[in-house]
Amino acid sequence: MAHNVVRPSEHGGRPLKRVVGFWGLTFVSLGSIIGSGWLLGALGAAKSAGPASIISWLLAAVLLLILALIHADLGAAYPVAGGTARYPYYAFGAFAGFTAGWSGYLQAVMIAPIEVEGAITYLESAPWASGINMVNKDQTLTPTGIGIAVVALLIFTFINLMGAKWLSDSNILVVIWKTIVPIVTIVVIIALTFHGGNFSQGGGGFAPNGFHGIFAALPLGVVFALQGFEQAAQMAGEAKNPKKHVARSIILAMFIGAVIYIFLEVAFIGAIDPNNITKGWDNPLGAGSFGPYYDLAIAAGAGWLASILLIDAVVSPAGTGLVYLGTSARISYALGEDVAMPSALTKINKRGVPWVSILIAFVVGLIALLPFPSWQELVGLITDATAIMYAFAPVSLAALYRQHSGRDHPYRVPMAKIMTPLGFIAANLIIYWSGFEAIWKLVVAIVGGGVVFLIASLVRMRQRRSKDLGLRSLLWVWPWLLGMLVIGLLGRYGKGALNVLPEWIDIVVVVIFSLVMFYVAVALAMKPEQIEAAVGADEFEFEAIDAEAAPTTA
Repeated sequence: MAHNVVRPSEHGGRPLKRVVGFWGLTFVSLGSIIGSGWLLGALGAAKSAGPASIISWLLAAVLLLILALIHADLGAAYPVAGGTARYPYYAFGAFAGFTAGWSGYLQAVMIAPIEVEGAITYLESAPWASGINMVNKDQTLTPTGIGIAVVALLIFTFINLMGAKWLSDSNILVVIWKTIVPIVTIVVIIALTFHGGNFSQGGGGFAPNGFHGIFAALPLGVVFALQGFEQAAQMAGEAKNPKKHVARSIILAMFIGAVIYIFLEVAFIGAIDPNNITKGWDNPLGAGSFGPYYDLAIAAGAGWLASILLIDAVVSPAGTGLVYLGTSARISYALGEDVAMPSALTKINKRGVPWVSILIAFVVGLIALLPFPSWQELVGLITDATAIMYAFAPVSLAALYRQHSGRDHPYRVPMAKIMTPLGFIAANLIIYWSGFEAIWKLVVAIVGGGVVFLIASLVRMRQRRSKDLGLRSLLWVWPWLLGMLVIGLLGRYGKGALNVLPEWIDIVVVVIFSLVMFYVAVALAMKPEQIEAAVGADEFEFEAIDAEAAPTTA
């Protein structure tokens, strides 16, 4: 082979098991989409954009749908565990794969503790919770709240260790519940209390903060709520029929999630007491509110719905946290396939799951519970990390179309030559709107991780040649990240931004910069024979899985 790639078996682990069917994949993605975001996202969006927050949800749905279609194409054509880390690896080499996987890991491993924190924050609204004191006034967790969160993470870890099929099967019932409750909430809230005038007569009219408020709402829970569609691609290495099911699962989950969230925002705005928004949208529910729909249900006289929402405040975030703990383990498993990373990350137990990676995700989740602030303040950082991870998919697909043209794509993204650059632009706009503070923190973490990776790889020069690291990708990955950092500094969003770029000019700058970096990246893709070698090494794993699954004859 021209390209020295480590196979999972060379790391001492056994292959993952293909046990997850179509509905299991669909519910893994949908369960990731419908989490604490639906319980808390509408309030943050309304505070930023007022009634125009509906446009924020529509815009986010369009941007993420483009990215979802691209992931559907990649997931069906390259069905591997931890796909968001492997696609850039195939296209650009180990360094790009690590950078994408590291950014994906940073967001995925943080979501389980954030979902738990979101559930506890919502439950603080319950009358019986007043004496428990789980959340501080600044919405950080108290020691009691942290203790409850630790127990929840332990439960997530146990279920993930039981195996992928156990995870997907147990998740199906949870997701059915999670989908029904917001639909019932929409119908009941609109039927009982709906003030059409709220969409135009509140303080500032339909768009009190203009387009700036619409864009600023995206990282305040909107994109965070809609993300997660890629989970089917992350688990493609454990899918029974990935070429047929992965793309369909991603598209169906994304469509259902987007429709539900848009109507939830409509119901939320219509149900607000008009007296609360006469002077603006800074506090549409009044002081001391943690659970938006819970408060609206009580005000509408639907106490039974309020009780269901409190139950769902546990079920929805728990289901999402459960999936993401497993997802972060699959990403670290994919990272562990590189010799520069610890081989223990690829160790598989008898139930076919990466148990070391799962335990590491649990430990990192525990650490994440301690120093961080409220749910809302963390969402922007996670949104930014997710967008960086998503941005690697469009350039990877375009590069693989060009350099790996013989590959079968069971699902092809429509108008790929247009959609792939659009997907990269979409991801970069989300990064920009997340604000300078989130951008610089993520860039420091990603570049720092990249430096450690390069040092570790160079130390092990005897095990792999330096050219195999895909160092050409340095010519676009770090310039892209640093360029987005500079644009964020000069832009108009987040703490520390200098507001140098005028409104709309900043968007044009992001679009032009994105297009330049997109075509530079595609031009720097690996050679066809290198891509074939990298993909072929992983397909050795697929063949091993199929051989294990095949019936034996005497």
